[in-house]
Amino acid sequence: MESTERIEEMLPLKPVWFQMMVALAGGATHGYRIRQEVEQRTERRTRLWPTTLYGTLARMEEAELIEEVAPPAGDSEDDVVRIYYRLTELGREVLVAETSRLEALVRLSRTRIAAG
Repeated sequence: MESTERIEEMLPLKPVWFQMMVALAGGATHGYRIRQEVEQRTERRTRLWPTTLYGTLARMEEAELIEEVAPPAGDSEDDVVRIYYRLTELGREVLVAETSRLEALVRLSRTRIAAG
């Protein structure tokens, strides 16, 4: 399947997937940090309970949007072993496409509101 078709097939992203992918756009991080960032950015309107968080990470990994990576050197945060994730190339392309889709919707909405 061509990459463009595969990307289009994944849109629109589920809101939680989008939020988590935005968290990973800045670089590799672990699940708990993703949870913290999403909840802070959404002013806790999006809550990522552990079952939701790790289930979603697993589904995103199956969809080849993210992948596990080695933790950065010296990562000993509270002596807890953490699994780090990053966006794959496909994941980055899907995030760019979804961001463009959402921007177009916002432009349309603003135009209609201004005209009304």
